[in-house]
Order: sequence, then structure tokens, then C-alpha cells
Amino acid sequence: MNKPGGTQPLRVAARLRPAARWLLALFYAVAGWFHLTTPEPFLQIMPGFVPMPEAVVRVTGWAELAGAAALVQPLSRRLRIAGGWGLALYALAVWPANFNHFALDMARAEGGLGLTYHLPRLLAQPLLMWLTLWAAEAVEWPFGRGRS
Repeated sequence: MNKPGGTQPLRVAARLRPAARWLLALFYAVAGWFHLTTPEPFLQIMPGFVPMPEAVVRVTGWAELAGAAALVQPLSRRLRIAGGWGLALYALAVWPANFNHFALDMARAEGGLGLTYHLPRLLAQPLLMWLTLWAAEAVEWPFGRGRS
């Protein structure tokens, strides 16, 4: 039985964090690859206010690949944390494209991919940002105490 204030949540986090890091790295590496090799779907959902959309899609692909590599490299915790922050900020930066994709789909007569696709995707974005920061060891919440 665990005592109040015990270390059980920290042990769970210590086992889950590396797995989350590798899963996120795989996710971002695949996304980066698709941004570079198949940019058309990303260009279609990009908001109109974004300048030089083709260049932005290319840069985001390289950013995803670099962030994925930073998450799993074993040499530097600081680089892993920087990669986590970069990917979290990237997820925040592309969130408008997800809203734009939602609006474009909902304007279609058949409703596009529908609410069952778009609402979870939009709601999951903040969770993805947190998970990336947690996996990179940039934040401890909710498994550990805050840094003083």
C-alpha cells in the first residue's frame, strides 16, 4: 500500500515517460516526412493569412523531424527539453490550421470528415502540447512537485 505523498506516481512516470517520448518522436517524424513528401493536404487546410504557404509547410516538416530527433537523442537533457518546447510551440502554431480545416469541412454540403473527427482533434491539441513537454522533461505536472 502506498503512503500519502509516496513515490508511486513518480515510478509510473519514470516508466511511461520514455515510451511517450519515443511514440511522440515517431508521430512527429512521420508527420514531418509527410509535410516534406506530400505537402498538398497541408496546403489545402492552411489559413489564407499565412504567407509563403509552400515554404511554411517545408519548414514545419523539417521542424517536426528536428524536434523528433531532439526528443530521443541520448546526449543532452537540455536539447531534449528544447526539442519538447519547440514541438509544443509548433503544435500551438499549427492549431489555426486545424480550426481552418474544421471550418472548411463543415462548410461542405456533406460535412467533410465531420464533428467526430474534428472536435477530438481540436480538443487533443492542448493535451499533445502538454504530453510533449512532459515527455521531454520540461514539466513534471501532474506526476511530481513543481520546481521551486
